Amino acid sequence: MDLTLPPKVTERAFAQLAAINEGADKTQALRVAVEGGGCSGFQYEIKLDEAADDDLVLESQGQKVLIDAVSLPFLANAVIDYSQELIGARFVIENPNATSSCGCGTSFSI
Repeated sequence: MDLTLPPKVTERAFAQLAAINEGADKTQALRVAVEGGGCSGFQYEIKLDEAADDDLVLESQGQKVLIDAVSLPFLANAVIDYSQELIGARFVIENPNATSSCGCGTSFSI
């Protein structure tokens, strides 16, 4: 895994984060993290959060996406996007490091 290539965040994902934060008292960043667990060994955790000292901060449209130092190697070259489909809308991660993933798209293996 190459640490020099951080994940990319699409403009669509930043636009959705801006929509989520619109009218909020305090703008929050979107944290994308990798944790052990899930049906494939690792799982993504995506939530609104505050920045920590060791976070990689990706910014656009006045919005921030945070990646912690432990998760960064697992997300090298990944693309963080926002998808709207008939079954629902959600932030999605296209991760070239994942060798397999489950049907729900929230867990993967390397």
